[in-house]
Amino acid sequence: MKIRFLILILVLVFFVSGCKKNNKDNSALNIYNYGDYIDPEILDIFKKETGMKVSYDTFAVSEDAYTKIKNSGVDYDLLIISDYMIERMIKENLISEIDFSKINNYKFIDERFKNLEFDPENKYSVPYTWGTVGIMFNKKFINKKNLSWNILWDEKYKNQIFMYDNPRDTIGVALKKLGYSINTRDKKKLDQAKDILVKQKKIVQAYLSDAIKDKMINNEGILAVAYSGDALFCQNQNKDLDYVIPDEGSNLWFDSIVVLKNARNKNSAYEFINFLCRPDIALLNTDYIGHSTPNKATLEKLPDEIKNNKIYWPSDEEFKRCEIFHDLGDFSKLYNLIWTEILAG
Repeated sequence: MKIRFLILILVLVFFVSGCKKNNKDNSALNIYNYGDYIDPEILDIFKKETGMKVSYDTFAVSEDAYTKIKNSGVDYDLLIISDYMIERMIKENLISEIDFSKINNYKFIDERFKNLEFDPENKYSVPYTWGTVGIMFNKKFINKKNLSWNILWDEKYKNQIFMYDNPRDTIGVALKKLGYSINTRDKKKLDQAKDILVKQKKIVQAYLSDAIKDKMINNEGILAVAYSGDALFCQNQNKDLDYVIPDEGSNLWFDSIVVLKNARNKNSAYEFINFLCRPDIALLNTDYIGHSTPNKATLEKLPDEIKNNKIYWPSDEEFKRCEIFHDLGDFSKLYNLIWTEILAG
């Protein structure tokens, strides 16, 4: 609470000393984002600073957003979405190249988060948050600094394991356990992943999404697949919890901001992106969301116990063990079919 109060003071100082309200009463912006993936205060601050009319809608998973944008002709300007889906939308000409001359605060984005694999020429996206996928575990029952994905198949922990309720993350875990890429298009490797996940199912307590956090905080399980930011949040609530990137490696993920091809308010979208990259606003946002920030100026302002926490910022060696999800095109249908078979099995 104290940290958040200090952040709000920084935002207020910036507004009073250097920012004038634009009173763009006729300006508008339509935003599409994951649920609970921005600090609501940020939207209020932006509206007050600009006088802009902002419409804000949410979705649950990237595939839902893609389907809606692709098939229904929705009127959104700005989208925050995952790396592999950005790769797909670039291929399908659904998003616009960004005019970076209108985003002065882009200078605060760390160079290591530019020219990423899903946007190699750095034309279409601005990093929003990033993190890893790993194992969250209760130290009362597991006292190890290094873990393998194999532990999620250990019958000693029957009914104490939570897996993610989505195909890419959970099949990705199985592929990494087997020593394969999380982007494989090899049917034999995917069949092997399916087989071990079907065998694992009898010892899994549940396949969940956000509910994993409450379950682990309340000591209703011992092991869970988790996003790093969620693990850090849970650790703050329950000091018995810890998190590791398994020995076999994992997924390094990025959620980024893009401007849609049919955006009617591109200048408003650029203004909002620039606003999100402002260090004080990015600090407020990362405090709310919990995932790692790509903003180097914001990182410097974080308390030492956060920025020096390996959950928040992995070592270079851990970075090297991870890979980014890629768009699988039509091959994603096989992943979805396998996922259906796992749940039915």
